[in-house]
Amino acid sequence: MARASNGQAANAEPDWSCCARGRDEFVALVAARGRELYRDLPWRNIDDAYGVLVSEVMLQQTQVARVMRFWPRWLAAFPTVDALAAADTATVLELWQGLGYNRRALALKHACEECSAESSGVLPRTADELVKLPGIGPATAAGVVAFAYNEPATYIETNVRSVFLHELFPNAESVSDRELAPYVADTCSNCDPRSWYYALLDYGAHLKQQIANPSRRSKHYARQSAFEGSRRQKRSFLLKQVLASPDGISQHALARALDEAELAAGRAAVDPALFEALVDDLAREGFFRRADDLIIP
Repeated sequence: MARASNGQAANAEPDWSCCARGRDEFVALVAARGRELYRDLPWRNIDDAYGVLVSEVMLQQTQVARVMRFWPRWLAAFPTVDALAAADTATVLELWQGLGYNRRALALKHACEECSAESSGVLPRTADELVKLPGIGPATAAGVVAFAYNEPATYIETNVRSVFLHELFPNAESVSDRELAPYVADTCSNCDPRSWYYALLDYGAHLKQQIANPSRRSKHYARQSAFEGSRRQKRSFLLKQVLASPDGISQHALARALDEAELAAGRAAVDPALFEALVDDLAREGFFRRADDLIIP
């Protein structure tokens, strides 16, 4: 029976007879590709659950090459759960700049704050416990379990999906993670889950360079929207302006800076209602605070 360990529906028995390859053939092929394509990344083969958690959060929607620059700097600044929990939010966000999707930094800090307060800075050892922390979903939790603790977990992310779709279901469309989970769980090695998932990740990354991305046939695939001119781009600009003003910046000055940047990019000035909504959202989410007309990091 397949193992269920991260909240995915992995307790069903996988039907290998409907796959393009049998289980043993598939496992041998992935293992061989993993040895051939192995990437020696700094967060691999470490037992530091916090370091693994940071890498998993950073790697969400961010290229490996960029994370390789940021991960060592982050660990140097915030080497432990307790260090990140105690850090000033503005400092955390400033160090995150360049990775994008700034909510991830806040969620990571909030998870560490809870872990520091409730368990003396020690991360849980099971996926079921990890997903109770703020901002940690099933894939991130399974990644910590497999990579830091080297325990079986059903870890499904884009590169893992790519391998299973390409090798087992080459003609299927709109395949859900619920359908893949029994096969992922069934092939996760009891003796060395860490190495198994490294092989899947490296082979999956290779596949996406060689052929049309197989994960597009996943039910969960979503093309990333354009950044320039988007609401996300404007939020990022506002946050950078605030972080660059440690004593605070007036709302009027912030609005003017955003308008100038938009006009310089060939876009229209921002509607005041949209500007207010952006500032309200960022303040409510904890990126900065308001003091009358002053916005303070």
